[in-house]
Amino acid sequence: MSDRKRALEGNGESSVAKKLKSDATPSNGLSNTGSPLGNDLIAKKRAEIAAKIAAMKKNTLGSAAATPSPAATPSAASSHAASPSPGPGVSSDLARRVAEAKKRVSQAQTNLAVKDNPYMSLPQTGKNKNKLPEPSQQGAGLKMAAHPLLLDNTVPAPQSKKDRYKPMQPKFASIKANARNAPTPPPAPVPAVPIETKANPYTSGSVTAVESGFEGAPKERHGRNFRFNPKGKYVQLGNQLRQEAQLEELKQRIAESAKKAGLDSEFETLEKNIRRDAPPAAEWWDAALLPNKTYDDLIMGISEMNIRKPSSPVDIYIQHPIPMPAPGDKNKIEMKPLKLTKKEQKKMRKQRRQAELQDKRDRIRMGLVPPDPPKVRLANLMKVLTSDAVQDPTRVEARVRREVAIRKHTHEKMNAERKLTEDQKKEKIEQKKMEEEKKGIYGAVFKIKTLSDPAHRFKVRKNAEQNNLTGVCIFNPGFSMVYVEGGAKFVKKYKRLMLHRIAWTEAARERGGSDVEIDSEGEEDADKGKGKAKAEPDGDAGVQVSLEGNQCWLVWEGQLRDRSFGNFKPKSCPTDGSAKEVLGAKLAGYWDQAKNWKPEEEDLF
Repeated sequence: MSDRKRALEGNGESSVAKKLKSDATPSNGLSNTGSPLGNDLIAKKRAEIAAKIAAMKKNTLGSAAATPSPAATPSAASSHAASPSPGPGVSSDLARRVAEAKKRVSQAQTNLAVKDNPYMSLPQTGKNKNKLPEPSQQGAGLKMAAHPLLLDNTVPAPQSKKDRYKPMQPKFASIKANARNAPTPPPAPVPAVPIETKANPYTSGSVTAVESGFEGAPKERHGRNFRFNPKGKYVQLGNQLRQEAQLEELKQRIAESAKKAGLDSEFETLEKNIRRDAPPAAEWWDAALLPNKTYDDLIMGISEMNIRKPSSPVDIYIQHPIPMPAPGDKNKIEMKPLKLTKKEQKKMRKQRRQAELQDKRDRIRMGLVPPDPPKVRLANLMKVLTSDAVQDPTRVEARVRREVAIRKHTHEKMNAERKLTEDQKKEKIEQKKMEEEKKGIYGAVFKIKTLSDPAHRFKVRKNAEQNNLTGVCIFNPGFSMVYVEGGAKFVKKYKRLMLHRIAWTEAARERGGSDVEIDSEGEEDADKGKGKAKAEPDGDAGVQVSLEGNQCWLVWEGQLRDRSFGNFKPKSCPTDGSAKEVLGAKLAGYWDQAKNWKPEEEDLF
């Protein structure tokens, strides 16, 4: 590039052309071939011109310089110049060669001009690389012809949406860098291999499954239509339910008649013989996914299941359950305030009374509240009523005593008004019991060797009712069982009663007997000892059960979800089946546990 620019800047070609024209051709058009001095000068100039032309071709046309034509080689020119042939044909040969040199110099100048200015001629492409450039169009004004590049009638390449709004590039390359960066034509589209995919039902019908690439949705989305129930459907269901109810009622009557007839053992064997229904072929939560509604369809594989099909119950939607409050959140227990010591309580009371008194004084000073009358007593009578007390002391003393009596009556009346009535006391106790139950329901099971003593029975029942406990007391020839449920505090009190307070080995004392010994201290002592006096049992009273070795054990205790009984009731159950029936299906296991339970000391031996 640098050599070419220096050749253009120096205008060596034009100078050579001018020298060639002045030296080789005289003004009159005749060649100076006659003198030997002129021939030597012409030969030298021709050699110089040939060398310069070869250098230019080597710099500009690299490939052309590698294989020069025999007429343009400097060796040929020098050979001709070195051996001038005398004679008349030398001048014609020299003129022809000068014309060829001029032509080549003009061709080289044109090539350089075209490379620097692309508007001079079309770029050489394809097979016409060795073709000479056409001379530029000449003209002036409106008669000037359009450039050939502007007359391009080729069909433009299809543009994409991305290239549509790009800035328009020139159709020609001003330099070689732009020519190299010309956009290449897009490659030919490769025919796509059809893929078996499901069409997207939410697009138009013209879009195929291959174009959309959507898979996993139903083919079509149809609206829900009305589905009318066939006639007699619910009548048939009602008849079926009535038949089942009649069958259950019949079983219940048979069981009751068997109990009345004393066929408990046969009834128990009947219960054992009743068999449950066979398991279904498929559970209801799996039936919708199985084609034939049986678990044998699992052999076919997951692909055959009703999972990725339009009628499948499995879809892409997620159902979030509604959050439900926990059972403990409904009954929130209020925290009790911190207990203060006696000193702290007195301090708080003093501060509160001082604040109230100061507030009352401020109201009296502002005139909002009338001042209190003077509080006259017998001790400060002379200080408060100085002159009046001296004039009529009897009348003043009577008035003071009357005021003292009024103040006392008012004080007692206010205390009586604040006192709770019997109904309010009961309601307060019940409210405390309900608050205790909010903390949780607890239960306990006790096993008693013998519960035949009436005093023991009374204590077991009455304490359960007073502590708001519900449950059942079962009397059986083998042993007795007590089941209670209620608040944790009351179950704890009842547990202490059953295990420590009741003397199970002591029989009840007779009440209201004729042989009661009365002390000589008076009637009041006789009335008090009426219920506590000891009486000797009559021989005709019947056989009494011995309480020797009688004991009560705690079989089980724990927390329950809710109550199973509405009140505390005693029941006599001679058989195990009747005891389990009283307890119910949920609590029937407690009877077997109590029956098989043994104390720790017995297990050791």
